[in-house]
Amino acid sequence: MSLFNRIRAGLMRTREAATERLSVLFRRNQWDPDALEEVEELLLTADLGVAATDRLMEILRQAGRDVSSRLGDPAARVKEALAEILNGLPPSPKVDAKPYVILLVGVNGTGKTTTAGKLAHHFAQQGLRCAIAAADTFRAAAIEQLEVWAKRGGARLISQAPGADPAAVAFDAYSSCRAQGDDVLIVDTAGRLQARQNLMDELAKIRRVLGRLDPSSPHETLLVLDATTGQNGLSQARGFLASAGATGLIVTKLDGTARGGIVVPIRQELGLPITYLGLGEGISDLQLFDAKVYVDALLAE
Repeated sequence: MSLFNRIRAGLMRTREAATERLSVLFRRNQWDPDALEEVEELLLTADLGVAATDRLMEILRQAGRDVSSRLGDPAARVKEALAEILNGLPPSPKVDAKPYVILLVGVNGTGKTTTAGKLAHHFAQQGLRCAIAAADTFRAAAIEQLEVWAKRGGARLISQAPGADPAAVAFDAYSSCRAQGDDVLIVDTAGRLQARQNLMDELAKIRRVLGRLDPSSPHETLLVLDATTGQNGLSQARGFLASAGATGLIVTKLDGTARGGIVVPIRQELGLPITYLGLGEGISDLQLFDAKVYVDALLAE
């Protein structure tokens, strides 16, 4: 199955809720006030957020004022505008430090552990040596689960006994990577709610420890976001951006129940770029984000 079709299947819920009806309205190409009001409601239903919806509605109102116009197909203009909002990253992150440190953060159950293994596989496919630090030291069986995914991803696992200080794990992992010559270190952290200050302080401690070893580390702090969460995803992104210095977003669980429009206000309002999409449970089911393909799938008929 092509990347487009896999994303299209993952965004089924969003399309059924809103964007299939949008496609019908676009085909009519009649922009009377009632039609515009319905379009605006559907865009908000698709979790695109107020700012992005206002921008898209202005495009459609302009099309309505000049139907024959230089603007061309309004649906194409909406797709183009959405892709512009979501763009903002090079095709692949530049691994320009050794080890290049990626800190994975997020709430419980978003798929951080499986994502760590998939990321390791992604880098292994580029010929890079990768290690994973098991900094989720409190959840039952977390280290054992991560060990399975590290092996699947071709990565070396660095861990301590359950209950160890996560910052100490990160310190030892970085030192080990330097000694072993690993190219990439992925630090898998425990799930935590963005509003729990004590847990956010623990993340800050991990960042401080890594920063003492290399002032530019962690080089990326990626928020792993469950695509089924809808508007709560914006709250999570806002919290982890403020408290953990998130630099990018990995969207997981695009499995047909996703609320895929939420990535638009996260990018528009917070400036947080989308880096990868998790499209399944296989080790290769992590894809670099492509804004055009995503928007085409989101608004597909």
